[in-house]
Amino acid sequence: MTQLKVGLLFGGRSGEHEVSIASARAIARGITAPENQSKYSLILFYIDKNGVWHPPAVSQEVLAQGTPLPETEIQPAQLWQFPPEASEIEVWFPILHGPNGEDGTIQGLLTLMQVPCVGSGVLGSAVGMDKLAMKGVFGQAGLPQVKYMGVTRSQVWSNPCVFPKLCDEIEAKLGYPCFVKPANLGSSVGISKVRTRSELEAALDSAASYDRRIIIEAGVTAREVECAVLGKEQPKASVVGEISFNSDFYDYETKYTAGRADLTIPAPLPESVTQRIQEMAVQAFTTLDCAGLARVDFFYVESTGEVLINEVNTLPGFTATSMYPQLWEATGVPFPELVDQLIQLACSQD
Repeated sequence: MTQLKVGLLFGGRSGEHEVSIASARAIARGITAPENQSKYSLILFYIDKNGVWHPPAVSQEVLAQGTPLPETEIQPAQLWQFPPEASEIEVWFPILHGPNGEDGTIQGLLTLMQVPCVGSGVLGSAVGMDKLAMKGVFGQAGLPQVKYMGVTRSQVWSNPCVFPKLCDEIEAKLGYPCFVKPANLGSSVGISKVRTRSELEAALDSAASYDRRIIIEAGVTAREVECAVLGKEQPKASVVGEISFNSDFYDYETKYTAGRADLTIPAPLPESVTQRIQEMAVQAFTTLDCAGLARVDFFYVESTGEVLINEVNTLPGFTATSMYPQLWEATGVPFPELVDQLIQLACSQD
């Protein structure tokens, strides 16, 4: 059997660079697992924090060490110098979390290369990355969600006379507590939970340093549950998992530090609620025109029985503590088989 050459693309120019390396290490083990060895030939490509692509030998060293290369000065021409091995790739597996990787930019580049790519295309990736655009699509589809409003960096960093009025509007529409988030970052980077005017002002300033588009969401007392989706034209939902934690909210440190959060799979929910979450997950997946994989996050308000959609992650983490692969493991799809299915989905014409 001829092995399919899979290009595993990791690293990238985002605050989730280190998470991408950790995800890539797990995926590499899945691709080279005994049950997949005869199917695939793995070729690694590391994109450093400057955006430079590195050849397989360097990429292998980064993956083995699990740490990024130090940042150095580069020439603009280096950004367009792809390793020659890139021309051999028959299917790409990008695991670039956050901006410049999960937002449709790399998907557009790989599309121009005319080579299949694991995961969503340009549209699903771009809409799935921008929380304001995503919530607008959810609203059009009739998916229930928390109250929110969007602001821009220019509104936050505007005339000092305007900023207090903006805070007044946020307080009137959403109240406290509320969450301030950059619209285009993942892994809880740049997110703040605020309870007072002074915290709101600081959070808006912080979020504006990350992104020119900012979303503010009303706080809700709810259980946080997640569902994984796998497929293309006929996507399927996994069992539902629940996240519990002792920190104030599910921030970056809690998410990626072992032992800081507890994952309960499957979540102890009424069967009717589980089914509703799974149906909403598939609806969100298809509404955003996702493909391959996505993790859909929800709030379950136990006191009222409401299920509110939070967001879709089109390239969810694949680290040892990540929910997506664990949900499919509990559904009956082991990690190597999950990786295999994602590659086969990318290669299919459906």
